[in-house]
Amino acid sequence: QVQLVDSGGGLVQAGGSLRLSCALSGHAFSNYAMGWFRQAPGKQREFVASISASGGITSYADSVKGRFTISRDNTKNTAFLQMHSLKPDDTAVYYCAARFGYMSRTREDYNYWGQGTQVTVSA
Repeated sequence: QVQLVDSGGGLVQAGGSLRLSCALSGHAFSNYAMGWFRQAPGKQREFVASISASGGITSYADSVKGRFTISRDNTKNTAFLQMHSLKPDDTAVYYCAARFGYMSRTREDYNYWGQGTQVTVSA
């Protein structure tokens, strides 16, 4: 059974940085593409970034491109989302997700989800 634990959220001022982590257990991490999604109050869960199983391919939502970086360490079974130049609009619960095989930008393609970590950006 694959389990994901995401962490690293918090309260930060606009312009600040945070680094989210997502640890996968229960299966071979290197077989899974990873994604980050976020959900703000009253809004649908939206795609933020994804990375291929090998780490060689990444994809970003336009709203975070140039500010966020997704990465992974297959020796530590962990994916990361480094966030810089944070804005109040980035405030949301951030979820990591795993998908066996190819990466995807589509929420429905992911089989496993973390519990979510709150990111709050104050103006």
